[in-house]
Amino acid sequence: MQLAITDIPGFRCWGAHIGIKSKRRDLAMIVCDEPATAAAVFTQNVVVAEPVKLSRRHIKDGKAQAFVVNSGNANACTGKDGEKGAVAMAEAAAEALGIDKKLVIVSSTGLIGEPFPTKKVVQGIHDNVIKLTRRGVASTLCANAILTTDTFAKEAGEQFEIDGTKVGISGIAKGSGMIHPNMATMLAFIVSDVKITKNLLDEALRESVGRTFNMITVDGDTSTNDMVAIMCSGKADHPMIRRKDRAYQSFRRALDQICEQLARLIVSDGEGATKFVEYVVEGARDDEAARKIARTVSDSTLVKTAIFGHDPNWGRIMGAAGRAGVDFDPDKVDLSITAGETLKILEGGQPVKIRRSTLAKRMKESFLKVTIGLNEGSGRAVSWGTDLSYEYVRINAEYTT
Repeated sequence: MQLAITDIPGFRCWGAHIGIKSKRRDLAMIVCDEPATAAAVFTQNVVVAEPVKLSRRHIKDGKAQAFVVNSGNANACTGKDGEKGAVAMAEAAAEALGIDKKLVIVSSTGLIGEPFPTKKVVQGIHDNVIKLTRRGVASTLCANAILTTDTFAKEAGEQFEIDGTKVGISGIAKGSGMIHPNMATMLAFIVSDVKITKNLLDEALRESVGRTFNMITVDGDTSTNDMVAIMCSGKADHPMIRRKDRAYQSFRRALDQICEQLARLIVSDGEGATKFVEYVVEGARDDEAARKIARTVSDSTLVKTAIFGHDPNWGRIMGAAGRAGVDFDPDKVDLSITAGETLKILEGGQPVKIRRSTLAKRMKESFLKVTIGLNEGSGRAVSWGTDLSYEYVRINAEYTT
């Protein structure tokens, strides 16, 4: 059974409609009963939203008690008024919850450059704090309240064990367009009852994001508002995790699984996407080299459009791999595409006899797996992406209209 945020001891949440959007829910709150160990990673864009600036400061001490998120307005490129709006958002939550404002992590998503509706958000927070609940439905309401162009809510959660003690982890995410490695226009909020030091939690989150959320792409654009944040209530009955021992590894596996599930859900909801594509690079000199190639190929516009059109132009894959900034021997490369069945294209750099019409037919499948074997080492990486369709162009050509 998938665990909801409200299944994790110590947490309440709610998702509400406060009028930023005309109909859909647009305010989410996730609150811990007590100050929690926390960590967060943010967009690597130089242009950042006001809530990102504020939350970067608030998370520095590794503590948080509330995630407060609005959708429908990004509060980015909004000047001094936007800065005041982000602060007012944190202050309203702190006042309504009776906590220190530095324990509030705020986030916004939506249209960039629009004046931030501070009064609506502040009033919405005060009106909805009393609705915070441990009922299971609240987690789904939260997941819906952070969406923008998404077509469905994204949730993941599971139970795992640390030293024989059952521990839970759960999270929600949003993202559909402006998705690119180094974060994207995506948000993810994760909670757990694990006991762990702030330094280890911060390291675990950064490493997990590096191999999951930073390995997805839809359109090659990095947003101004991206955030992945986690709070741990420490309610689980196991000794504090203070070093990278077996308990830490158990937590890391669970965190990686949740982040990967949410990352894959984001890609599967890519704007206008008709294909989900997994790129596997193996046999590289090291993992970093494999990551560079996987990210470059998955983000190639020419590769994406070929996949959309079922065009068996696999030379685009090799061309993208070759410009990734990684030195490898093309005469050693194995290349295959799995679409229902695995079709070998290159072996040891030599083309395998295959009808392009056969490959084109298989490429009509909705799930494709591209495997690049470099045969130079043990480095491996996986990236996830989509095709690039006419519908993506339409959605983004009409975004504000």
